[in-house]
Amino acid sequence: MFVRPLFPEEGRRVARIAKTSKVPVRARRAIVVMASAQRQPVGLIAKLMQVSEPYVRQVIHDFNEHGFGALDPKWSGGRPSKTDPKMRERICQIARCCPLSLGWPFSTWSLSKLWDVLVLNGIVDISRETLRQILKAGGVSWQATKTWKASNDPDFAAKMARVLELYDNPPADGRVVCVDEFGPLNLQPRAGRGWFPRRRPNRLRAPYNRTQGVRHMFGGLDLATGLLYYRIRDRKRWTEFLAFLTSLRARWPGDKLYLILDNYSVHKRREVREWCVANAVELVFVPAYSSWLNRIECEFAALRYFALNGTDHRSHDEQDTAIGNYIRWRNQHAGPIRDFAVGSKIRHPDYLTNVA
Repeated sequence: MFVRPLFPEEGRRVARIAKTSKVPVRARRAIVVMASAQRQPVGLIAKLMQVSEPYVRQVIHDFNEHGFGALDPKWSGGRPSKTDPKMRERICQIARCCPLSLGWPFSTWSLSKLWDVLVLNGIVDISRETLRQILKAGGVSWQATKTWKASNDPDFAAKMARVLELYDNPPADGRVVCVDEFGPLNLQPRAGRGWFPRRRPNRLRAPYNRTQGVRHMFGGLDLATGLLYYRIRDRKRWTEFLAFLTSLRARWPGDKLYLILDNYSVHKRREVREWCVANAVELVFVPAYSSWLNRIECEFAALRYFALNGTDHRSHDEQDTAIGNYIRWRNQHAGPIRDFAVGSKIRHPDYLTNVA
């Protein structure tokens, strides 16, 4: 049995397919056709290609009958799926439920436990890999549990609106500055992340003694320029806080200062309030348990991540230098800060005021 005689153009086309096709099935069939056109017997072609003789005969027969279309693979649909959209949605619903609420003696799922429950209850019989793919396609991912704290501030809505108004429309007569404390700054090894050779991470000592006390950092973020100002002191009493405000006041002698800060008792000290009234400084307090409204918290998170995590400073002077170097580098790349929480749920008129 041989393939029909090929025209010169057909022969060149078969050779090109056999040599350049990226589909293995198509290339293999083209080689069979080309070998048969050279009058090689079916048995020899089967031996050279490591296939069965019926396969070679079928390829030759299909090519004689259908031409080059016979070289293309005819993919079948595969085994029918064991799940339908309704079943996949049910699996995702079970995964989102707490196992305790379904009567199981554990509080969280693992992939294996979820698979056992589905099989034991006769819901569906699929592999763990298929289960993983169903959860991924359904938008169900493995995440850490987070906490939240409710704000009991009766003036939550008014205070939040005031802070957001200062962010969105800074007053023309002054500057908006976010103020807060960062710390306590201990001397201890701090876990961090970095690029290291595989399975060769940097290691820090585990035992340590804090023998040099702690320090505290006062920070002020100017939203107009994005610059971060700071002072590191041994204590954070109202006297140190007032001294920091005095340094901020000296930076913009002709502007009124709008300071956004939390409800720490030092910020509400009588001496601090009287000084602010006398020096054109308005204290704008965020609602209770709502420090996330203070934009400087983002800067403190970055400071901790990039300047402290992964370090093991042995003295406060060494640690203070590291903090100062980072802040100076940061200020060199700073720019005006705008668009606070754009698109966030806190911008919705029906946002629950008792949820912070």
